[in-house]
Amino acid sequence: MKPGVPTLATLLALLTPRWISHSIRNKLLAMALLPLLVVLPLLVGALVIWGNAAYDRLLITKVRSDLAVARGYFGQVLGEVGSGTLAVSASHTLHLALAQQDLQGLQALLARERSRLGFDFINLYSPQGILLTADWTPPNQPAPAADALLTGGAAARASVDQAATGHASLALLSAADLLGLAPHLAQRIHIPLIATRGAAPVHRSVEDRALVMLSTTPVLGLHGETLALVRGGVLLNQNLHLIDHINRIVYPDGSLPFGSHGTATLFMDDVRITTNVRLFQDRRAIGTRVSQAVRDAVLQRGDTWLDRAFVVNDWYVSAYEPLTDAAGRRVGMLYVGYLEEPFRLVKYNMLGLIGGIFLFVMVLAALFSVRWARSIFKPVEQMNRTMQHVEEGDTGARVGAVEARDEIGVLSNHLDQLLNVIDDKTQALQRWAGELDAKVIERTRELAQSTASLQQAQQQLVKSEKLAAIGQLTASVAHEINNPIAVMQGNLDLMRETLGEHARPVAAELRLMDQQVERMRLIVTQLLQYARPTEYAGYVETVDVNRTLDDSLVLVGHLLAHTGIEVVRQLRATTMVGINAQELQQVVINLLINAIQAMPEGGTLLLRTRDEVDAQGCPGVVIEVCDTGAGLSPQVHEQLFRPFFTTKNDGNGLGLWISVGLVERYGGSVSGANRRERGEDSPGAVFSVWLLSEPQSPEDQEGETGVST
Repeated sequence: MKPGVPTLATLLALLTPRWISHSIRNKLLAMALLPLLVVLPLLVGALVIWGNAAYDRLLITKVRSDLAVARGYFGQVLGEVGSGTLAVSASHTLHLALAQQDLQGLQALLARERSRLGFDFINLYSPQGILLTADWTPPNQPAPAADALLTGGAAARASVDQAATGHASLALLSAADLLGLAPHLAQRIHIPLIATRGAAPVHRSVEDRALVMLSTTPVLGLHGETLALVRGGVLLNQNLHLIDHINRIVYPDGSLPFGSHGTATLFMDDVRITTNVRLFQDRRAIGTRVSQAVRDAVLQRGDTWLDRAFVVNDWYVSAYEPLTDAAGRRVGMLYVGYLEEPFRLVKYNMLGLIGGIFLFVMVLAALFSVRWARSIFKPVEQMNRTMQHVEEGDTGARVGAVEARDEIGVLSNHLDQLLNVIDDKTQALQRWAGELDAKVIERTRELAQSTASLQQAQQQLVKSEKLAAIGQLTASVAHEINNPIAVMQGNLDLMRETLGEHARPVAAELRLMDQQVERMRLIVTQLLQYARPTEYAGYVETVDVNRTLDDSLVLVGHLLAHTGIEVVRQLRATTMVGINAQELQQVVINLLINAIQAMPEGGTLLLRTRDEVDAQGCPGVVIEVCDTGAGLSPQVHEQLFRPFFTTKNDGNGLGLWISVGLVERYGGSVSGANRRERGEDSPGAVFSVWLLSEPQSPEDQEGETGVST
């Protein structure tokens, strides 16, 4: 052989792909399957191309017929608007009321007809376009006259020459035009625009125009003269009833196979103004926009779009056609479509079934060759997989029994024995490490429990020392202040008796002194009440917190009457609590007054109750008083329950302090925080009162936790 001439083996090595040359399994399988791998893809590819095109044509034909049904019903509704307006204008009752100039009767008639016909508004105008009355005008008041004169815009063209007789058309109105027709529909035309993938760029963020089915019909007299104009219509913006009814007509239950579902939408320009397409969960995709490709085809060129389209968040077999107004201008679109994915899955399953048949034939043809090659590559693959599992952390992976009885079988047995030795050593090390971790965790838990007990005991000791100091201080203050108070009160009474009628000029000053003396007595009594809770504790009874809240609202009703505060109740508590009813009412009234004073400009007073179980498993009730005021600043929150701290000019700073003392007597607690700190969206503060169904004194609670003061 001449030097430099390649041998046959060299040529085969150069032509063989690298992925085959590196695997025994691949080498053997390539020898058996390579001929079939060339023929099968060609047959399957041709079948996929033909089947896909035919199936898509069937889907387009289906959606075209769905669009025809939706178009027919939409036209029927448009015709009903025109015929309904014509019927109202020809009503004998309307003619009688017009002749008698009975505006209230006209208003009642329009309201009844609007409800019967399902319209959003029916208005009555003079032949000059002045609004006479409407179903939305205030009762017992005449409709506006000069101020309601229609000037400019689509809503202004209400003359006899321009009025239709029994025909309705679509009208694209500005917000001002619609409000001139039906101001009560203002909320429905305000649609925030939602950024939509593939939509045409737009600079506005809110759609405030209105798409209306509008009909204007003259009310004719005996001689054909125009007595008035009746204008009625249906607003399509956020008209969920209409679009859901269209969807039920086009896609009744069970009309779509394979779990698909149909949708319908009305567009104003390229914005979805009413639809049953879901953006997510129960929120409809109102405010989203159609893609620029569909917009250009339907609104710009006036074509009907019949193709698959991406609608909000999924692909649909879709049909769009333009909607035009009376002048032939394209003002919106009508859409129907159904979810493509179930049909696509069926198509893929059918094609996959056919491909599976080809694969089955290939498997039968190659089975004999693979069965002979199996005895060679299977033991090697088992060992390779076992080593990969061990590297990934599966220390229990083993090769197991193999069919081969040659050198490969002996090698697999030796590998399993080596892995067993390694696993035994690893388990011993893990067991020792686990025992050490358990001991560390136990010591850490004991230390944490000791620290918690020490902190709780320290807090109880500090509180007891504070109460003792306050008790001594208040007793001294009460003794030192009550005597001068009594002397002052006695001298005031003596002055009244001595002066008699001569005290009348200073009667107001004397009453002011009486009030201040009584205020000093109240402060001293509240100090004693907090410092000596056992001497002032009331009779414990079973109390319904929901009823207590209702009774307390009655007592502060004179304060709420002079504010713009709305009271909202969310009373869900069912558990009764053990406490003195009068003391609980005192606490609730104090919190209500604070909440009312926190909202001088008005707001919402939210009262909530719920059942709750504390960390020790004791059942109870939580009362929450929420306001929408300015909330609690960090400085106020820090000193909230301290005595004599107040943010009001006329307060003494004892209300919350006394409330805490009253609740804690029975094992409860009071806390305050900002609502946003608790994850709520509303501003303001929330005060929570925790009460037990079975009251416990502070001494009982200390005994349960093992803390002594």
